[in-house]
Amino acid sequence: MAEAIGLLGGTFDPIHYGHLRLAEEMGEWLSLAQVRILPAGQPPHRRQPRAASHHRLEMARRAVAGNPRFVLDGREVRKSSPSYSVETVAALRQELPTDAPLILFMGADAFLGLTTWHRWRELLDLTHLAVAHRPGFTSAVWEDALPEPLRRLLATRRSDQPGELSERCAGLIHLHAITQLDISASQVRERVLRRKSLRYLLPDSVIDYIHENHLYV
Repeated sequence: MAEAIGLLGGTFDPIHYGHLRLAEEMGEWLSLAQVRILPAGQPPHRRQPRAASHHRLEMARRAVAGNPRFVLDGREVRKSSPSYSVETVAALRQELPTDAPLILFMGADAFLGLTTWHRWRELLDLTHLAVAHRPGFTSAVWEDALPEPLRRLLATRRSDQPGELSERCAGLIHLHAITQLDISASQVRERVLRRKSLRYLLPDSVIDYIHENHLYV
């Protein structure tokens, strides 16, 4: 079977250590040699990002530099239409070996809203879902908050063994606790506006790019 590949999408406006730590820990936990970082071009579920797509792509490029596990994939930025995860994963399926497992990373809050995603029911035909949550997370409370379709889906597709995701191409949901860094892109943008330090919230190379290009001011 071909090697499994992790996928982490987002507006990355800007990319920060919360994103990068999720990708790193999930990749390590699932023994992945490659995690693709996919900045969104035109995200359909939220207002347009503050930084233009070429800036967000370059910030992501700088952020992943030096990590052999990370691969920047700019396909969504290059699209002229909205970026839908199901379409991106379907395109990857056409390009990669047919037996390559794909694993889409997301946070627990994002999974709660999965039923609002475009063609969300098709996702598990194309990829696994790896849901990141905080240490000490009470899954029973979270599961009670899930919409009924997601509760049924989790009941039938959940796998607690990370190795199982590399043994089949798609279809499983795996929950894993990661280090929770209380960082948000909106917090970073606000700190830029207030001329506050960004050190240790995101890579220095990204901080330099923000200042050099006068982003978020």
